[in-house]
Amino acid sequence: MKHFLLFLLLPLTLLAHMNIAVSYPYIGAITKAIGGDHVDTVVLAKGNWDPHFVVPRPSLIAKMRSADALIMNGGQLEIGWLPPLINRAANPKTQTNAKSFLNLSHNVVLLHKPQNVDRSGGDVHPDGNPHFHLNPANILVLAKRIEEFLISLDGEHRTIYEDNYAAFSAEWTKNMEVWKDTMADKRGKKVIQYHDNLAYFNDAYGLQSVGTIEPLPGIPPSSRHTLELIQLIEREKPCCVLHDVYHSTKTAEFISEKTGIKVILMPHDIGALESIEDLKSLFDYLTGAIK
Repeated sequence: MKHFLLFLLLPLTLLAHMNIAVSYPYIGAITKAIGGDHVDTVVLAKGNWDPHFVVPRPSLIAKMRSADALIMNGGQLEIGWLPPLINRAANPKTQTNAKSFLNLSHNVVLLHKPQNVDRSGGDVHPDGNPHFHLNPANILVLAKRIEEFLISLDGEHRTIYEDNYAAFSAEWTKNMEVWKDTMADKRGKKVIQYHDNLAYFNDAYGLQSVGTIEPLPGIPPSSRHTLELIQLIEREKPCCVLHDVYHSTKTAEFISEKTGIKVILMPHDIGALESIEDLKSLFDYLTGAIK
């Protein structure tokens, strides 16, 4: 009984964990690395799902209702599914104007921001390409912002968050040097993609994307576009098709049969393939996949 009473007298800050909802697995991994034992992360979307299209299921609404904060990718990547969750959960802590809400896209420079946006251009993101986490340098930027965010919510553990960020940054910087060396001889290689979700990875390592299997973002490939792409491949001689895990590879395999070009699955997040268990293994795979 004495021990039980002492337990009840402990400050709540020593017992409680912040319950942080995040939109994607990579955000959860960074948040957990910085937050350590003081945060529990609830990841809303799975890594092998198409990040553009997530069904706002009742189970996700329940997770949002119990969250102390929300961290999203932004860049309108979640535009089709996260706003309904926020509205239905009606949790003041996860509203976009709350101090416990963080939009990561506001902390990086987005590539490919369109000058004009209309439906004739396909499913274009008005703010620019939202897949910015696939440049490993941006991971450090995001980690720093998440450190600041956690401190703003829980200043009592500032030193812990700062130390965790310092350790994460040091280890990530070492990894980046390894990936840089691995990709050094790939600079200038031409590639085809299904969807331009590797824009930041390509930019980081000097790969040149010369075409996409989608004729426009979000538009399935037509027979005409596929034949035009085969002709482009014959002219440009790209090394490979870099293909996401959530679209069918049927068209890519047809193109491969006609041209001899390799099709390489490129995971976009933790859990996109069974072997991708953390952020390091994600970039180990991506940098090692292109021969």
